[in-house]
Amino acid sequence: MNEVNKLLKSLKENIKLTPNKKIEPYLFKAEKKKWLAGIIPSELLNQSVKDAINILVTINESGEFYKEFPDNITTPNYGDNWGRRANYVEINNRAIAEMHKNKTKNGILSSIKILPAIPPSAKSWANCIILSQIFPNIYGDGHVKLPNEENSIYGIKLNAGYSHNIIDFDISKKITPEEQFKAFNLLAYIHGLKTGFRTVISADQIKIINKNGNEEIFKWDNPEHQEMFINEHVKLVKLGFEAIFVDSAKHIGGYDMENYAGVGALPEYQQMQYILDEIRKRSGCMTLSFAGEKSTEDFNRYENLGFTTGTAFISPEDINSIKQWSHELKYKTNYAPGIEVSNDNDEGGRSYENRLFRIHNVLFGYEYPSDKLPSFMQMEDLFPLRYDTSTHHLMMSNPSYSENGSPKSHWEHLFAKDDGRQYNLEVAKLFSYAINL
Repeated sequence: MNEVNKLLKSLKENIKLTPNKKIEPYLFKAEKKKWLAGIIPSELLNQSVKDAINILVTINESGEFYKEFPDNITTPNYGDNWGRRANYVEINNRAIAEMHKNKTKNGILSSIKILPAIPPSAKSWANCIILSQIFPNIYGDGHVKLPNEENSIYGIKLNAGYSHNIIDFDISKKITPEEQFKAFNLLAYIHGLKTGFRTVISADQIKIINKNGNEEIFKWDNPEHQEMFINEHVKLVKLGFEAIFVDSAKHIGGYDMENYAGVGALPEYQQMQYILDEIRKRSGCMTLSFAGEKSTEDFNRYENLGFTTGTAFISPEDINSIKQWSHELKYKTNYAPGIEVSNDNDEGGRSYENRLFRIHNVLFGYEYPSDKLPSFMQMEDLFPLRYDTSTHHLMMSNPSYSENGSPKSHWEHLFAKDDGRQYNLEVAKLFSYAINL
């Protein structure tokens, strides 16, 4: 039994699927590609996982409706170097998790529910979802915190399983955490998406749970710790994740440390070459895309490290520069710098018009589609957040915006309302123009 059907059974749902006809007012089409647009995320998050699966099968690109989720769904094929031209969209799966009073849970189920509203990949390049959290965070994992109380997603535990913010542990005896991730990936595939996750490499932002169950501070000069780091990432790639976004990648090997904002030592240059190569080899995924935070100034440095792309090299507001660099780098098939619409440090306040302008430029900044540079977006670039929070705030803290302690209320108050709906529709129009290029 495939993991999607196993998930349905674990949730006490029938595996028989039925077409969803209620989505017609929100259905957005670009040739064979379909997704939901003009939506507020709570409209999807308040539905069941079964509803989300029915929608994804209803709108899948083949046009065939499957009465049961099929066993032969595979990742969209964009070749070995797909990550070189991809659009990466980071979804904060902790922020959209279920907030039950003081508990946070089931972020992977929320991520499944929101998939129908993510634009599928284009004809010439892939769209790739990056999940913000996979591993447990160091302080307060699984707990809601006050808006001003730090609960950083950038501090992780390794060899401690997976985050209580993300996994549905109520059903983990029926479907393991690994199988829940695999179900998410299969559902992303049928919607025409690649998937990946964020990781950190700053030593003091990582803790190891040792053989005795005790915590140790991570050390890059400890061979056992390095081996654990590699193996934890290999496990996830084997579950179907095809991209890894590496926080603080610019500073690997002590490069430009005066601007380093992380905490603790970083791997040496040759050490990181070895680590990335080993993750590819051990996972058997030689098409794996590594995207590095701000790893863009010295192209050869980051390409030789094993990176596919990096963020923040070119202004997203200068389409002429984007076109110039896409032309100059057109023959570099293994690595190219990317352009950010926004990043995880975004403090909010950007106008809708400016976000749309940036999205336009990253989707159309080239002469030929085959020359396209990669791009990076955040959840807020598709689904605007409420006025008094931001992408960075939700990375650094884990507040609930529920007015009555329920997940439904949190979802309804996390995102912008009517203006967010109209903005989401405008985003869909931009993606639709690009989809068949």
